[in-house]
Amino acid sequence: MRLRVLALFICALINQGCHHRLPAASTAVPAGEVTTIAFGSCSDQKRAQPLWDDIRQQQPQVWIWLGDNIYGDSENMDTLKAKYDRQKSNTAYQELRRATKIIGVWDDHDYGVNDGGKEYPMKKESQQLMLDFLDVDKKDALRKQEGAYSVHTYGPKGKRVKIILLDGRYFRDPLKKAGKNNIPDPAGDMLGEAQWRWLEQQLSGSDADMHLIGCGIQFLSEEHPYEKWANFPTARKRLLDLFSRTKPKGLLLMSGDRHMAEVSGIDLPGLDYKLYDITSSGLTHVSKPHEEPNRYRSGPMVTELNYGLIRINWQHQPLSATVQIKGDNDATYLEQTLTF
Repeated sequence: MRLRVLALFICALINQGCHHRLPAASTAVPAGEVTTIAFGSCSDQKRAQPLWDDIRQQQPQVWIWLGDNIYGDSENMDTLKAKYDRQKSNTAYQELRRATKIIGVWDDHDYGVNDGGKEYPMKKESQQLMLDFLDVDKKDALRKQEGAYSVHTYGPKGKRVKIILLDGRYFRDPLKKAGKNNIPDPAGDMLGEAQWRWLEQQLSGSDADMHLIGCGIQFLSEEHPYEKWANFPTARKRLLDLFSRTKPKGLLLMSGDRHMAEVSGIDLPGLDYKLYDITSSGLTHVSKPHEEPNRYRSGPMVTELNYGLIRINWQHQPLSATVQIKGDNDATYLEQTLTF
């Protein structure tokens, strides 16, 4: 009995209560070429989370959170922290954290307010909690940066992938409304000038062979009444014009938010391949099956619990990637091979 008490006391001194301590995350940058990347959004910490074991079985080298990583919806940071802690303590998610590099950005519910933008008063404090959730080092430059946008580059020259995560909340102008519906606001902005300049720097002269750009909000679809880049058409055009001008190799967009999954594609001047936006949502809850207009949609709209999976084929010339929308029990709801 005395030995057990002594052991517990030593454990508490070392780990400050080690029986509550979460297992360490895989913080190392993946070595060698990165071929498998998984991503998803909309994870309600209160709901069942059946997809983590499926995601783990795919052995992704990188997992990307694309927002609504919890449903926080509060200006109370203790409330947000408790919800992040609940999400992070999920046993199956802990297994993924141990094996896979975790990166991400927020959308509105984890930011702190539904449909929120730059007007949210606790954004600086909320950003620190999100970075804690993502195991970002306390000395990392992201801790002092205004906004949660980030870049992550993996792989050797010739097989290099650059993942750019955009913050569509911290600097975004308030939505323009007509009743309950969002309407286009040509004067509104999404990113703020500092983030626009940073994004152009990341794309101009980049030596990456594939560029993945993620944001919580859909990039391409224009017709539905919910949140989307098209709520700010001038900003959306600015983004697409930037792609046309910088001509990044192997550009693929990723988004979340919508509680369904789909693939949208457009032909963009300046790019000699089709530009796609892969939307994956949600990890714990989805909309009921329904029809929704999207003239850019390629393939079906998925209303099952889902995550996105990208497998890069570095040996294929020209470069190609297989994109899947996957679900529970290894289900595949959508699959497309894209060539760049």
